Amino acid sequence: MSDAALLDRHDALLFDLDGTVYHGARPIPGAAEAIGRARERSTPVRFVTNNASKAPDAVAEHLRTVGVPAAPAEVSTSAQAAAHVLRERLSAGANVLVVGTGSLAAEVDGAGLRSVRKIGDEVVAVVQGHSPKTGWADLAEACIAIRSGAIWVACNNDVTLPTERGLLPGNGAMVAALRAATDREPIVAGKPQPPLFRAAAASAQARSPLVVGDRLDTDIAGAVAAGMDALLVLTGVSTPADLLHAVPAERPRYVAADLSMLTGKADELEIGPRPGWRVEPAGTGLIAASDGGRDGIELLRALCDAAWRHGVTAVRAADEPTAGALAELGLS
Repeated sequence: MSDAALLDRHDALLFDLDGTVYHGARPIPGAAEAIGRARERSTPVRFVTNNASKAPDAVAEHLRTVGVPAAPAEVSTSAQAAAHVLRERLSAGANVLVVGTGSLAAEVDGAGLRSVRKIGDEVVAVVQGHSPKTGWADLAEACIAIRSGAIWVACNNDVTLPTERGLLPGNGAMVAALRAATDREPIVAGKPQPPLFRAAAASAQARSPLVVGDRLDTDIAGAVAAGMDALLVLTGVSTPADLLHAVPAERPRYVAADLSMLTGKADELEIGPRPGWRVEPAGTGLIAASDGGRDGIELLRALCDAAWRHGVTAVRAADEPTAGALAELGLS
């Protein structure tokens, strides 16, 4: 086992925000300090968010309010990605119906297109991003445009949005309403599509970036699609049970309880067999036993390794310490 630090393996950190660095207006304990320690090592930091409701300068300002110094140039949003998708497909000055915030409309205008809010004969595309003010009337305008043949671009397809109050409806929930009403599928610009990550890595001149996030279906899947290593933190949406059942396209290289381990040793965070724990196939499941192990996250790394190799996810404890660790992980 190597003593190399995680940040010795990777030359930039690409952070998700909601559920990874903060929950809405509430910082996640230890996140700001961990990012600060990475900066002290001169590791470039980028913030890659599927939230299309805020402009980069507003995202940077929000990060500062939760104790994380950030510059707008360090922020990549799904609104920027959506505007890029539209620019590639439309003529300059084309009318785009915006379902979302003013910052999304500004990205559309900045891409050389014309943002509008009402349907018209010249609307050739619809772009949809999260906004807490989106209502039936907004969806109705978009429905008419999409049914009339307009290109439909969704900034992201996140069904839920982590907040300090818990999980609330995200852009994907509103996308689902339009999907049901139109029988159409949108082009998804943000995670888990790779362009967001590739643009963020390029801005940091990184060859071996590490994606850090809380969602298997967006952060980790996007990293896998972009050919990048990923660290899953268990502070947001995805749970240990989700990770155990993850399909190959959603499997991270590393897992940690939170960002406090960011400056730890790489091998200690990597999914694989772990000292202190034995995990073996037994019939149609796995049997886990403690060889002195007590850390539930260490057990999780070993369980995922065995589950992914053997294609089984049912777990049985061989002793009391293991039963306690499984209960801590919600895997009883």
